Amino acid sequence: MISPHGQLRIYVAIRPVDFRKGIDGLALAVQEMMGLDPFSGAAFVFRAKRADRIKVLIWDQTGMVLVHKRLEGAKFVWPQVRDGVIRMSPAQFAALFEGIDWRLVRPEAARRPELAG
Repeated sequence: MISPHGQLRIYVAIRPVDFRKGIDGLALAVQEMMGLDPFSGAAFVFRAKRADRIKVLIWDQTGMVLVHKRLEGAKFVWPQVRDGVIRMSPAQFAALFEGIDWRLVRPEAARRPELAG
């Protein structure tokens, strides 16, 4: 289980990638397809063509982590296939990872305190 914290930036590649790619190939895809730094500490999410699998790539300050999940008998809810990248909240990512329609999740805005102390 991935437990994203509130500060984690999550980027999702809309177009499917070749799922034979491993860490190095996906890190290169982050640079070339997304125009982002794979070593930034953000999570990068990729999907397979059949939409029943995702891979998540994260640099955790000690090494690159690759998580691969396949849903049994279901598909991940995904934006319409086109070029580009979307940003997702940690709550939306948690729903996506569980196979839930993440578009229904609205991240709670933290209210600013009126008084200190």
